[in-house]
Amino acid sequence: MNDNSKDPNELGEEIVKVLKTIFDPEIPVDIYELGLIYDVFVNEDNDVKVLMTLTTPNCPVAESLPLEVKNKINDMDDVKSAEVEMTFDPPWSKDLMSEEAKLELGFL
Repeated sequence: MNDNSKDPNELGEEIVKVLKTIFDPEIPVDIYELGLIYDVFVNEDNDVKVLMTLTTPNCPVAESLPLEVKNKINDMDDVKSAEVEMTFDPPWSKDLMSEEAKLELGFL
């Protein structure tokens, strides 16, 4: 990593942009707008931790989706390491979706 590395806030914003390129295979909305990302933590060393959930615990992509998130963040230039933690507390609900996602799916 070079001296021009991004500060954690900038890197966090870039991570959100990357997360918006990952789609739930069953729903045509990205995982960020869908509300599957609960939090993104970036420390001063640019280690990243993503707290995320799935629409259901037995979601067909329960193994592949978190791995895709981890790999896409790890592939970013300024990221030192990435970790994805899964949680079902609180459980996902439609209320977590952005207005954009609700509109897209006809919930508004």
